[in-house]
Amino acid sequence: MFCPDCGTWNRASAARCTRCDDALPEIAGSPAEKPDAELTQLRANTGGRYRVHRRLGSGGMAHVYYAEHSMLDRPVVLKVLHSHLARDEEMRERFRREAEAACRLSHPHICSMLDYGDVDGSVYLVMPYFGGGSLADMIGRDRTISGPEAASIAVQVSCALDYAHRRGVVHRDVKPDNILFDEDRNAVITDFGIATARFHSKLTGTGRAMGTPHYMSPEQAMGKMVDGRSDLYAVGVMLYEMVLGFPPFDGADSYSVGYKHVHEQPVSPEVVDSRTPPALAEITMKCLQKHPADRFQRGHELADALVAYLNISADGSAEHRAAWLARRPGLAPTKV
Repeated sequence: MFCPDCGTWNRASAARCTRCDDALPEIAGSPAEKPDAELTQLRANTGGRYRVHRRLGSGGMAHVYYAEHSMLDRPVVLKVLHSHLARDEEMRERFRREAEAACRLSHPHICSMLDYGDVDGSVYLVMPYFGGGSLADMIGRDRTISGPEAASIAVQVSCALDYAHRRGVVHRDVKPDNILFDEDRNAVITDFGIATARFHSKLTGTGRAMGTPHYMSPEQAMGKMVDGRSDLYAVGVMLYEMVLGFPPFDGADSYSVGYKHVHEQPVSPEVVDSRTPPALAEITMKCLQKHPADRFQRGHELADALVAYLNISADGSAEHRAAWLARRPGLAPTKV
């Protein structure tokens, strides 16, 4: 069993913890399965600072664990690089840069970084735990999201991106999985694992596309250099998906999806579903322009356009207030 105080794994027959010597609770029978080896190692390598409880999920780069700070009882998330990737120097450096990029960004809608560790093969990040799930969870559960709520989420994300872009950080992987919510449904962007920053030297050469195909800008799909306008293209893809329930382009593989981003025009949301507010459809389509110069140039420009839409469609609502607080910190919404 795991010691409830320090988290160390002990044999089922042990009366006291082998590490902290505290008495262990009695159990009715032996554990049914062998403990997660990575989880056990993680508990040891974090030096007892965190009580690691369970695995929340896994992605292409890392496992994610739910834990608590041992002294503060604060819920946190430990993101642990897959062991086979931890042996790759470039991937370890990319993971470290995620921590470095996030640590340089202090914004209410950017997930903060609490800790970083590289001990005996365990490479991990520590972040706050957000109990509201992700935007991907919301879309999967509800399929579509109302125009005002979709706009409010996009305002919060756009303001966070504008802040990052002004500090030389381009996210490059904006997608619903990387938008988390707290218990009050405030949106927070996370996972700067493939971000480019002006304070970093280059890891990937031109010609190698990095990101998630459904949310890549045309220039990103072609492996070209990107700037903040590429992130705003991804916000447009998310707006499209939130309102309609599916992204503008799909295909049998990543190549076919990337080809469509580069060569095909998306169908306007109001054409797909006539209930889509024209103003929101227009904003979405501007985000999805092929040439960066034809899109919104800054995150705050996109946020202001969405707030103007909310002024008309959702004045006084919770969504309107959340958008205003994101765009104008400290100010309450006013009647227009």
